[in-house]
Amino acid sequence: MGTSFPKSKTLYIFSFLALFIASFSSHSQAFANETLAQCLIDHSQPSHPITSSIYTPTNSSFSFVLQSYIRNLRFNTSSTPKPALILTALHESHVQAAIICARKLSVEMKIRSGGHDYEGISYVSISLPFFILDMLNFRSVDVDIEAETAWVQAGATLGEVYYGIAATSKVHGFPAGVCPTVGVGGHFSGGGYGNMMRKYGLSVDNIVDARMIDINGEILDRESMGEDLFWAIRGGGGASFGVVLAYKINLVRVPETVTVFQVPRTWEQNATEVVYKWEQVAPKLDEDLFIRLIMDVVNGTNAGEKTIRATFFALFLGDAQRLLALMSNSFPELGLLKSDCIEMSWVESTLYWTSFPIGTPVDALLSRTPQVLTHLKRKSDYVKQIIPKDGLELIWRRMIELERPVLTFNPYGGKMGEIPATNTPFPHRAGNLWKIIKTKVDPGNFFRNEQSIPVLPR
Repeated sequence: MGTSFPKSKTLYIFSFLALFIASFSSHSQAFANETLAQCLIDHSQPSHPITSSIYTPTNSSFSFVLQSYIRNLRFNTSSTPKPALILTALHESHVQAAIICARKLSVEMKIRSGGHDYEGISYVSISLPFFILDMLNFRSVDVDIEAETAWVQAGATLGEVYYGIAATSKVHGFPAGVCPTVGVGGHFSGGGYGNMMRKYGLSVDNIVDARMIDINGEILDRESMGEDLFWAIRGGGGASFGVVLAYKINLVRVPETVTVFQVPRTWEQNATEVVYKWEQVAPKLDEDLFIRLIMDVVNGTNAGEKTIRATFFALFLGDAQRLLALMSNSFPELGLLKSDCIEMSWVESTLYWTSFPIGTPVDALLSRTPQVLTHLKRKSDYVKQIIPKDGLELIWRRMIELERPVLTFNPYGGKMGEIPATNTPFPHRAGNLWKIIKTKVDPGNFFRNEQSIPVLPR
């Protein structure tokens, strides 16, 4: 028969063990913080001090620095795993020190540029300890308008890129996302789609060079990294292969005047027929026209009832007169009116697409604070066949049952259908080449996260 303990003694033993484990864990974490911080200092260059860029939990600014670039409130809770340290690198040598110390101490390193990843993988890890290499200070946008190119650092936001281009030229732009606070590093390395992709393809289709630091701490450009690795970091997720410092991009031509519109149609206003027609024509329209479809749940005409609103949200690279003629011929079912159309410059359209009021100063693009922060869960997929009308209405009935759902359809076609699938490793044109390159440049799988490219099995 086993020994029995009085209930009070049992509780005391368990309480003592819990206190001991918590205390041991706390001391271990503190030791890891100090060891990592000291390693970074030891491997930094005296000419580029690193101390002021190191934030540990004992630093009064730690929480502010951590939370400043958490864009999904699901991962800004007391129970969310916290990093042992945050390094807001100021110089390339700081990035090199981070890689050296992470390898030496077997600490997982997360790379954050804008913090917009849906699942928080740039600043949260299930593996402890971990630390964040924050690229927020790598934010320069150097435009060469004569060459029609720009060098853009990984920590710059899309808004800063658009502002930098527009400050130099009224007839140049760049095809990327519609949220100005998204960081370049994650956006470009994942593909980078936006509302000019039907005209100019993805962001990665317009990248011509890059600077990155590999597993050995070497700084590479396109020539020194080779075409295989350069191919991989343009759509295969840059954080799987190294730390991308900057991209060289080809600017694209935009007209001095573009046209935007937002036209809503509710279920009662024949949304089923119009959305069904959109499915058929949106990928085949003139490549100057991109019409996004956003569906959400709104109040119906009768008290207490809910209905579906389908909003057709468009950018046209041209004036309203040409747009109206095109829509009348290709998509008359929407019933677009001249009063629906708003003409503006391309850079002003980037503000419009972020729901800024018309007339907002362009320097609003330089703000790094999102207009709204929410708890969100997002998933994406690809539609291979047109959804029939009864299928659309089945989806809508299900949406009405849910809490605050939003469903967005983005049309491809145009340039997206012309670019060979082998040109870049954009995930939805994937083959097996990623893993081969990953195993070649990072055989130990040092650059990893919950969604990164794995190495080939041995």
